[in-house]
Amino acid sequence: MTKERIMTYSTLDLFPSASPLATKYLDVGDGQSLYVETYGNPEGIPAIFLHGGPGSGCNSDQARIFDPKKYHAILFDQRGSGRSSPKRTLHNNTTQHLISDMELIRRTLSIDKWALVGGSWGSTLAVAYAEQYPRRVSGMLLRAIFLGTLEETQWAFGTGPQTFHPDLWAKFTDLLPTTHKQNPIQAFGTLLENPDPSVYLGAAEAWSQFERGLSSLVPAPTNFPSALSTEVKRVEGTTPNTPFLEWHYIKNDWFLDPNQLMREAKRLTGIPGILIQGRYDMLCPPTTAYDLSKRWPEGELRIIPSSGHSATEPRIRTELIRATTDLTERVIL
Repeated sequence: MTKERIMTYSTLDLFPSASPLATKYLDVGDGQSLYVETYGNPEGIPAIFLHGGPGSGCNSDQARIFDPKKYHAILFDQRGSGRSSPKRTLHNNTTQHLISDMELIRRTLSIDKWALVGGSWGSTLAVAYAEQYPRRVSGMLLRAIFLGTLEETQWAFGTGPQTFHPDLWAKFTDLLPTTHKQNPIQAFGTLLENPDPSVYLGAAEAWSQFERGLSSLVPAPTNFPSALSTEVKRVEGTTPNTPFLEWHYIKNDWFLDPNQLMREAKRLTGIPGILIQGRYDMLCPPTTAYDLSKRWPEGELRIIPSSGHSATEPRIRTELIRATTDLTERVIL
């Protein structure tokens, strides 16, 4: 029997909103501190939520996929993200630094083993951590699986949108001079690295709108700037954060060796897992989730029909809630 399941649709609501049990800033060295908060039952199954981006940050609704009676949920903003400080820092911001930060959080909270829950970039970080510290992982729930390969990056920022969203691709690339259109991601990355706000603000907004247009099966209308060189009506404090960190990770190959995470997937053996994958995810196509499930004996792949990338899509959200409930019966504490 195949491990893959094509899920049927039924609506499940998020668990009720609640205030954090505790919040704190954790000094991780390098002049950086991470914002950490916990929810649910302190005696429940420890589970750390890993946000995407890189650079997006956490919000309280993400804790609502966990049954507060059964889980002790830990949310944190990764380096340079959310409420962690300094904001948007790229200094000592690598995959290995984030893994080390997770270990410091685990030890600080006196947790022996925990479940890892993450989507998109959060799934990358979860797999990277689990392959390095498999004995510290009781279970995994991954959504929109992305493993940081060159092929995945080229799909998300080139082949995919050119093939399925040529109008969106044109809006994005038409902002660039003709000479820069051969490698638009590199061109936008160079603009993001420029210290002049009149340069990087427009690039960040365009990058953010481009990803927004790819994130849902039925995306909201995009609002690209009219030109990159004109004044952008956006104050610094509301500038999208993810483009800066995402470009930093892309240009450094996600701080991973080629095909590292898929090659080392054997280290996940023995860890129970559920993979939630939208059938029509334009940023993290299902082929990665499928291939990972074939190399991970305990990783059950659940393909969600009529769904894209975003965790807020009703069918994806429903299956995340269902999967956290299912995982309570599988974790190995």
